[in-house]
Amino acid sequence: MSNQLFYANLVLAFYLSCHYALAQTENFPLPLKAVNLGNWFVIEGWMKPSLFDGITNKDLLDGTQVQFMSTKLQKYLCAEHGGGSVVVANRTKALGWETFRLWRVNESTFNFRVSSKQFIRLTNQNGGSNLVADSDSPSDMETFEILRSDDDPNMVRIRAPNGQFLQAISENVVLANYEGSSWDDSDPSVFKMNVLSGSIIRGEYQITNGYGPDKASKIMRDHWNTYITEDDFKFMSENGLNAVRIPVGWWTTLDPTPPKPFVGGSLEVLDNAFTWAEKYGIKVIVDLHAAPGSQNGRPHSASRDGYLEWDDSYISDTVAAIDFLAERYANSSGLVAIELMNEPQGVNLESLKSYYQAGYDAVRKHTSSAYVIMSNPLDRDSKVLLSFAGAFSGVVIDVHYYNLFSDRFSNMNVQQNIDFIKKQRVSDLSSLTTSNGPLIFVGEWSSDWKVQSASKIDQQKFTQVQVDVYSRAKFGWAYWAYKCDSNFWSIKWMIENNYIKL
Repeated sequence: MSNQLFYANLVLAFYLSCHYALAQTENFPLPLKAVNLGNWFVIEGWMKPSLFDGITNKDLLDGTQVQFMSTKLQKYLCAEHGGGSVVVANRTKALGWETFRLWRVNESTFNFRVSSKQFIRLTNQNGGSNLVADSDSPSDMETFEILRSDDDPNMVRIRAPNGQFLQAISENVVLANYEGSSWDDSDPSVFKMNVLSGSIIRGEYQITNGYGPDKASKIMRDHWNTYITEDDFKFMSENGLNAVRIPVGWWTTLDPTPPKPFVGGSLEVLDNAFTWAEKYGIKVIVDLHAAPGSQNGRPHSASRDGYLEWDDSYISDTVAAIDFLAERYANSSGLVAIELMNEPQGVNLESLKSYYQAGYDAVRKHTSSAYVIMSNPLDRDSKVLLSFAGAFSGVVIDVHYYNLFSDRFSNMNVQQNIDFIKKQRVSDLSSLTTSNGPLIFVGEWSSDWKVQSASKIDQQKFTQVQVDVYSRAKFGWAYWAYKCDSNFWSIKWMIENNYIKL
């Protein structure tokens, strides 16, 4: 009898604890009025370009695409067949095979990745001088130094691992065996480097690897400690915001010694964010913004070179990051949700669903009350996850709405933009909202648009209609972002200058 009573009490205690935890979330008012704390733990250089100013050769960051034209031959270097073969100098135009993505080793040495995702290598360091683009993993033999001319930084010579320079002897013969030092246009070792400025990536990988291990730690710690502070949480609370979506990278879960080039120290600051959120009555959504391998190839996913690498092989590592976050913050009264991944694009849908299932299970190991947010793939219909997500409890689907990033908005005037929100976005949200399905969250939106020279009143109307419409999403919305050098991407600036009322 005593054993039966003990187990009955144990079951009752478990039930009450689960009920209390669930009640904490359910009693919090939805929809949320949230803001994204972008560019804090996951760098997006466009939001604060000055963070990169101290990097030597800051135009040659990881992932930057470059082309090299022989000044003697007036032809471009080319990885024949896009990789797997020799390097030649016989192209009059530079396209994919003639374009190389940099992997930065230090401020002047690099690996050259070709379109097949292979690397150029020197065939034999001891006397060999042939170049082939067939290496799958760069090391010393794939590392080259770019020397820039003092008179023109786009005039370069390329030193190979054997200490000698590349030279275009003829259109079909490029060797690493030149020992001269001339910068004349007729010199076969001189190349004109074309940096594709539109390809420059400014993300977490680029800033930490760009500064290097001696400087990156201080740069990042200073940024974390000043970009968002306790005063900002107080400001949010006093101005109608009741939640934050905090983008984090997978490396934060390996703090204090994440893999290079990432630096430690961010986890302590994330802990501070939870403390401040609880103090000012703000709920926290932890958003895995950058997954291992990059889920979309974009700077905000901490991609090294713009390639999407995330696939089935990365699922276990990504789940491990979610498991860490769920375990660490499950007992925090500030936690309202964990977002499993931000803006997947180009990933296999079945792989994504497998990951979402495993990520959901990882969260539920530690908390029954926190919502689990599944981001809709950017390249799929917004309904693609509806039936899948409907099989879970406490699940939210995240959609992002911008009147940008599509030609359809290029020629819209003020009223057409407003009408688009009133009609199309209302219809979009209505089609996603079901009585017993997942909740919907407009996890990103902003007041920026394609309209030129809009008046303040026009901007206020455009902003207000979005607030009104996105508040229909049952889980709520989150503005991108809290702070940004571009004013209409900064809700702090918008509030201070009376562009938005909450």
